[in-house]
Formats: sequence, structure tokens, C-alpha cells
Amino acid sequence: MEKKKVAVIFGGRSGEHEVSIRSARGVMEALDHERWEAIPFGVTRPGNWMTVDETRRVLASGDRKFSTGGAPLLLSEALRDLAACDIAFPLIHGTFGEDGTIQGFLELAGLPYAGCAVAASAIGMDKALMKALFREAGVRQAKYAVVRSWDVEENATRATLYIEQTIGYPCFVKPANGGSSVGITKVRSREDIGRAFTEAFRYDDKAIVEQAITGQEVEVSVLGNEHPEASIAGEIAPDREFYDFDSKYSSTSRTALHVPARVPEAVAAKVRELAVRMYQVMGCEGYARVDFFVTADGDILANEINTIPGFTSISMFPKLWEASGLPYRALLTRILELGLEREARRSKR
Repeated sequence: MEKKKVAVIFGGRSGEHEVSIRSARGVMEALDHERWEAIPFGVTRPGNWMTVDETRRVLASGDRKFSTGGAPLLLSEALRDLAACDIAFPLIHGTFGEDGTIQGFLELAGLPYAGCAVAASAIGMDKALMKALFREAGVRQAKYAVVRSWDVEENATRATLYIEQTIGYPCFVKPANGGSSVGITKVRSREDIGRAFTEAFRYDDKAIVEQAITGQEVEVSVLGNEHPEASIAGEIAPDREFYDFDSKYSSTSRTALHVPARVPEAVAAKVRELAVRMYQVMGCEGYARVDFFVTADGDILANEINTIPGFTSISMFPKLWEASGLPYRALLTRILELGLEREARRSKR
């Protein structure tokens, strides 16, 4: 069987640049090399695409940050290099990658790709749109409000009063577009909220303010196109007050991953069922991770869907499928096959 070439696209301009590089390394190492050949496309922090040879050189050097190198890649060069590939595996977490931009580029280039398509990717990245969609679909979630940067600039007191009247304390302030807990602050009182808005608006001009929920953080991995399936549920037990960036990725983190989640069997079944429903409501294809809160009395509240979850060695998405009977290497093959299947279905139209 002739190997298919997989364009692994990673790095990028978001605050999750380093996480993306870790994910790409994990994927390229774990691919079934008898079936797939990984072709790396690194994108620097300024947003410049590196050539395949340059990307390989930096990877071999052990550089953990693609912060330099790479002249802006002309569209003709990008299309030439990508045209030699059979499918793309976008692994740019956050903005300018997970938000539908790379997916749209690949659509224009006519290259099949793994994961969600343009619309689901865009909605999945914008938490304000995602939450509005789930609210319309009757999916229960924590109270939330949307605040724009200019609202705070024009009248910070009015914005603060709005949050106090609609959400209250404690709450979380986070960029509407982002991930990996970048830019998130827990707000306990009025004294914290100005700093929280400043931090969130470093990454986006739209912030989500959410009611703080006390409960277990439960996650489900979903896989599939027309007929998605859910993995068993897992649980995140942060080593600090909330699951922030360091808790997720620091080498000193003592965050525990419980697989399966420490919830009653009936609750786990409801979480898995709701994960598939949310996946379908948002129009996801390929794969995604769906996150929930489960309160002490068994109440289930939807948190969000992550359309390009982490693929590092410690990431929950592959761990849940491995515990469900689908090993990492086979999981990657299935994800790529789903991308090719979607392309075949579309080509019949």
C-alpha cells in the first residue's frame, strides 16, 4: 500500500503556539508510518509559514518555539507544497487555525483535512456564538454574559454593574476566542474585575463572563462524521483552584486525570449522550472533545466543545479513546480516514 502524505500544520500566532508544537510532535511520532508520511508545515509566532525543509530543521534542533525564521510564504508556494499532500491535519490551536481560517484555506486549496469544517470550527472557537447556539438548542449551561472591550473602555463602571446584576461573584472572565485557559481570570469581587478584563482583552476584544460552578470537570471525546460515537467519560482534578494553563501543561503540575470519571454510571451515560448531541448541534465532523461540569447532586452543565483538542502525550482526548479500546495510533488513522471519507462524500455532490 502506497503511503499517503499528511500535511501536519502547527505553531501559529495564538497564545497556544507551544501547545500546538507539542501536539504536532506527538501526532507525527505516533502516526502509523506504514500508511502515512508526515509532512510538517510550521507557522511562526508572527504568522509566517516555514518551508517543509526549514520546519524539519527546527524540529530536529529541539527548538520548542517557532519564533524565528520563515519568510512570508507566497500563496503559490503554499499551494505547491500542499498539493503534494493527500490530506492535511491542522493542529494550530486557538485563533488563526482552530477558528475556521486554516479550514477555509484548505477548502480553497481543494485539500482534504482532518477535523471539523469551517462553520463548526468558527463557532467552536467563539464561545459567545457557541453558547448562544447551545442555549437555542436547550442545552443547559452556566449563566454567562458577553462584554466587548469598548464597553469597558467607554464606561467601566457600567460594565461592572452589568456583570454584578447578571452573573454575580465569583465568576470567570475569559477571551471569547481562545483556549488552553489562556487569558482566564477568576473574579471574586469588584476589585478583581478590572484586571480580569485587561487580561482577557489582551487576546480578544470580546470576553465571556461565566458564573463559577462548583463541581467535577468531566470530558468526553467524540469521533465520527454522520454517526458520531462518544468515548468513556474522564475527569480532570486540577491541582489548584481552577484548571489554568500551568495546571494543564507545566511539568510540575499535579493535576490528576481520572479515567473513567468518578461519577455514577447513570450520570456518565447522560454525559456521553449529551456530548454526541452537542457535537451534532454544532455540526462537528471528524473529532472533538466536549467538556462539562457535574455538580455534587448530579446536575450536568455543558461547558464547551474543543474542535482541536490537545494531542500531547498527556492530553485527555487520546487518553479517553485509548481507555475506550482505540489506541493512539489507530485513533490518528481513524481521524484521517474520516477526513478522506468526508471529501469522498462531498465529491459526489
